[in-house]
Amino acid sequence: MTTARKRQQEWSPRLWHGGDLFAWMRLLVRNHFAVQPSYLYIAAVTCAASVFNSLMRVLSDACFGGRIACTPFSQAPLFIVGHWRTGTTLLHELLILDPRHTFPNNYQCMAPHHFLLTERIIPRVGWFMAPSRRPMDNMEFGWDKPQEDEFALCLLGQPSPYTTIAFPNHAPQDQDAFDLEHMSPRALAGWKRAFLHFLRSLIVKNPGRLILKSPTHSCRIPTLLELFPDARFVHIVRDPYVVFPSTVNLWKALYKKHGFQRPTFTGLEDYIFRTFQHLYERLEQAKKLTAPERFHEMRYEDLIRDPEGQMHLLYERLQLGGFEEALPRMRKYLAEHAGYQTNRYPSLTPELRAEITKRWGEVIERYGYGKGESV
Repeated sequence: MTTARKRQQEWSPRLWHGGDLFAWMRLLVRNHFAVQPSYLYIAAVTCAASVFNSLMRVLSDACFGGRIACTPFSQAPLFIVGHWRTGTTLLHELLILDPRHTFPNNYQCMAPHHFLLTERIIPRVGWFMAPSRRPMDNMEFGWDKPQEDEFALCLLGQPSPYTTIAFPNHAPQDQDAFDLEHMSPRALAGWKRAFLHFLRSLIVKNPGRLILKSPTHSCRIPTLLELFPDARFVHIVRDPYVVFPSTVNLWKALYKKHGFQRPTFTGLEDYIFRTFQHLYERLEQAKKLTAPERFHEMRYEDLIRDPEGQMHLLYERLQLGGFEEALPRMRKYLAEHAGYQTNRYPSLTPELRAEITKRWGEVIERYGYGKGESV
C-alpha cells in the first residue's frame, strides 16, 4: 500500500469535533441537515463531541474567563498572509522558532473553547488520534504543530469560508467573511470579540508576540489594523502555475476528509480562480494602508533557495530584532527538513495553463512568474 493511500485510510478526528453544540446545530440547520447516510456516524460522534465541548467551555470560562478578559497584548501580532499553498506553513514554522514568539497550535485551534483547561491532558491521552501527516501534503502533523487560527474561528461559531468544507456540494458559504466589511455590524462585532478572546487565551497560555497564519486574513487587513494598528504583515507568494493544482488538491483533500457529503467538486476550479483574484486585489489595496516597515513581501522560491538570507531580510524589514538568537534554531530545523519533498502534480494541460495565464496574468507578471517558474 502506498504512503498516500495509507494516509487516506488513517483515522483522525474531524474538524467539526472541536465545535460546541450551538455552532454544530447552526451548521446543520443552515444546511438543512444534508448529511449523507454514509457520514451519519461521523455526525453522531460530532454531536457527542459538541456536548462535551459545551460543558468544557462553561468550566473553562469559570476558571479562566476573568484572566483572559484582562490580558493585554504587549506586542501587536505578526500576520503571515498569502494564498493557500504558497509556503505560509513553512514561513510560520520558521518564525515560531524564535523563543520570543507564540502561536496557535493544532490542539488549540481544534479545541478553542477549552484548550486552557484540557491541553495538558487530552493531547497526551489522545496522541493516537492525531494523523502522522496532513491530508493535503507531506507536512508532519501533531497537536503541538502551528495551525491556522481560521479553524478556531470557524469552530467558535463565527462566519468563515471554511464552513463550506462541511457541506462541499452546497454553494460556498460565508463568503462575506473573507473581507468582513460586508457583514452586519452585529456579526462583525461578534467576530471581533471571538477573535480577540481567542488571541488573549493564547497569550495566557504562552506569552509573547503572536505569529498568526491564515490565508483568509489576506482580505482582512483593514479590520486587522483597526484591532492592531501596529501589526506587522509578511506576504509570501509562489508560482501561480504551481499554486493552482496544489490548491485544487488542498480543497479536495479537506472536502473528502472533513465533509459530511461525498464531494462532487462541481465548480471548484472556478471558485479557486475567483478567490485568488479577489485575495490579490485586497492585498494590493492593503499595501497602501501599511507603512513599509510593517509590510514585507517574499517569494517562496527565494525562501527555499536561501532561507537564512530571506529570514534575515524579513527580520530587518519588519524591525523584529533578535535574528542572531533565533538563527541556531532555524539552522537546526532546516537541517532536519533538508530532504523534504513537495507534492508533485501532473503537468498542466495547455488549455488550463492558458486559463491561468488569462485570469491570473496580472499577479503572474507582478511577481515575475511570466515564464512559469516552478520549484
